Amino acid sequence: MARNKVDILLEDVVIEAVAAEGKAIAHSPDGRVVFVPFAVPGDVVDIRVFKKKKNYLEGRIERIKTPSKDRLEPFCKHFGLCGGCKWQPLPYPIQLEAKTRQVYDQLVRIGHLEVPEIPTALPSERTIYYRNKMEYSASDRRWILPDEDPEALTPKQRCGMGFHVGKFFDKVLDLEECFLQREPSNSIRLFIKDYALEHGIPFYNLREKTGLLRTVFVRTAENGQCMVIACFSSEFEGREAFLDAVSAAFPQITSLYYVINPKVNDSISDQDPILYKGDEAIYEEMEGLRFKIGPKSFYQTNTLQAYTLYKVARDFACLSGKEVVYDLYTGTGTIAQFVSAKASKVIGIEYVPEAIEDARANAEANGISNCSFFAGDMKDVLTAEFIAEHGRPDVMIVDPPRAGMHPDVVKVILNAAPERIVYVSCNPASQARDLAELAQKYVIEAVQPVDMFPHTQHVENVCKLKLIK
Repeated sequence: MARNKVDILLEDVVIEAVAAEGKAIAHSPDGRVVFVPFAVPGDVVDIRVFKKKKNYLEGRIERIKTPSKDRLEPFCKHFGLCGGCKWQPLPYPIQLEAKTRQVYDQLVRIGHLEVPEIPTALPSERTIYYRNKMEYSASDRRWILPDEDPEALTPKQRCGMGFHVGKFFDKVLDLEECFLQREPSNSIRLFIKDYALEHGIPFYNLREKTGLLRTVFVRTAENGQCMVIACFSSEFEGREAFLDAVSAAFPQITSLYYVINPKVNDSISDQDPILYKGDEAIYEEMEGLRFKIGPKSFYQTNTLQAYTLYKVARDFACLSGKEVVYDLYTGTGTIAQFVSAKASKVIGIEYVPEAIEDARANAEANGISNCSFFAGDMKDVLTAEFIAEHGRPDVMIVDPPRAGMHPDVVKVILNAAPERIVYVSCNPASQARDLAELAQKYVIEAVQPVDMFPHTQHVENVCKLKLIK
């Protein structure tokens, strides 16, 4: 047996609380912490321990002896196999409490930061069908379900389209229905899968780098517009017939793209999507502002909750109409334009050139003249010379990726010394690290978690920082 791997059965264990990474916490009879997924505080369970560390154990539920009074029946048939929506059994108020505690743990208990009282995470208006973008992967080596006989499956029956199974990069869970994105998302995925099987379009094999059909992206807007991007490993004779069939079956698709991606990974950020039919973009609206979303644009995936998030950021910025605002990691310029009416000038910086093109187009279409956008790596663009040219910021709004900010960016921010910083983060751990550096000159005045992803452990968090004088 590999190092740290064990096979121990713990009986009649009481689940005590929700822990990090979507897991719950309990204790073994000898007092060690046990982490287990898909559990609810109050459950009495038997746990099969499969990993033993110095200070904790990891296991899975073998059997639920007595379900918690709070436990809910999962609404998705793929629960437990799919890596998403792990908190389906948890009532939504408990999810919000757990996310709030996660922010507290990262900022205060682990990060040792001084913060005011942290209010409960703001709830999402929708807890299902809330995403506006999904990516489905095709594989000729799908995940085999426990009740299936692998030897009895034909090559077609081994194909699937859905999400990658955790820790198995080449395995895909074949989805029958998903509750993350509203129709026609599910129907499009199922149609494409059936069409490919019926017409002999081979599904991709990540391990062998063979096959044609790789991934399908579906983007939907609140106004009903729909974008589909089909990704293939190479050109093939039946491509146009495939795309024509998808278009005919779903007239609600307003933008149909395809991508030829011969690379090892599935990312299309460095690829050129080709518009096959329809409009080049779909659009979202927010407080009268219209935002163009292309095939590679970044836009918050929970559209309605993005409005809540942006309102928190704008409130924390405390704008009077006179301030110079820098919006770092601006994406398609949504936050920059959202705050522009209350600012003198807004400077947006983003490393994806296509996103900056969309930001400029959005600003022009919205009649906004006080926003300027620049493309490039943040640490290369945001220099002392850049600030000298464009003006010292009174307020900085930063919304970095999960890894947080590059140390050089933090240094430039400290040197620029804006009066206020609004830090929007999708990862409280990296946010806490950056806040510790900013604490050289800043005090945290307010914190507000926002739930963008119901039924998952992920939480967005906004912090308001004030310059120490």
